[in-house]
Amino acid sequence: MNSTINVILEQMKTTLNASQLKRLKEVLATALKQPQHNQSDADLLPLFLTAKTVEGCSPKTVEYYRNTLTMMQDAIDKPVPQIESDDLRSYLNDYERKRHASKVTIDNIRRIMSSFFSWLEDEDYIVKSPVRRIKRVKTAVVAKETFTDEQLEAVRTACHSARDSAIVDMLASSGMRIGELVNLNRSDIDFRERECVVTGKGNKQRPVYFDARTKQSLITYLKTRHDSNPALFTTLSGEPRRATIDAIESQLRSIGESCNAGRVHPHKFRRTLATHAIDKGMPIEQVQKLLGHAKIDTTMRYAMVNQNNVKASHRKYLE
Repeated sequence: MNSTINVILEQMKTTLNASQLKRLKEVLATALKQPQHNQSDADLLPLFLTAKTVEGCSPKTVEYYRNTLTMMQDAIDKPVPQIESDDLRSYLNDYERKRHASKVTIDNIRRIMSSFFSWLEDEDYIVKSPVRRIKRVKTAVVAKETFTDEQLEAVRTACHSARDSAIVDMLASSGMRIGELVNLNRSDIDFRERECVVTGKGNKQRPVYFDARTKQSLITYLKTRHDSNPALFTTLSGEPRRATIDAIESQLRSIGESCNAGRVHPHKFRRTLATHAIDKGMPIEQVQKLLGHAKIDTTMRYAMVNQNNVKASHRKYLE
């Protein structure tokens, strides 16, 4: 039954959206009773990717899964149901050695393989996932850089357009992802409440908030706009088009280089906000909601707590 449903979903994925595919899967699961397993090895990866689409994974994530698993299959060169734990261990070891890949990269590959083979097990294409016997790769916890107050002000000062000032202030005060920012429309902004709703990973929506400074930056920027493009942030030259992630990242790098503020990229604003929120006593669960993380462990990796606060707390509670 599961394999039949997956074939139908694969054929319909270009016609239906994720929610419609999910509903179709539920209807078919109720209607079909007899299990059938006649898929070739080449069918399994497309069927798995369709399942991830149904679950709400973004096209970018699905493509990352496709590339990672295709490389694995090409390297091992065995029918997927015959792949064993030792095959996967050898692949990970060779990948790390030949590409000088980090432990983080290797564990990401292991995690994707685990998702794929667990799905095969759940759908009865294999008896047991070979990744079960491969333990999580231990990775070093590195405290990533955040902006100092001085660096953040230097970045703001180095902005030469109202648009760039509004982008910097929005990223710094809201903690939203760059992908969420470029998808915002002007109609999404609630100036009275200083908030907007963004669509994050897995097409999940959540409210994010910005400060009074950002509100003024946005108002100033929008006064310079004389076009009808619905996008909140558009290109600076030519016919106004929605700004892209690559264009904004490139502009932020240039701003950082011009003011000696170190490496400036969108995610650094997000990490800085999370760290400051934790340092000022914001409950970690609220920071998690603010950033749109599914798991609190992810939030903890973003928020590197100031060591001076740890020292003060030690003296307050333990001495």
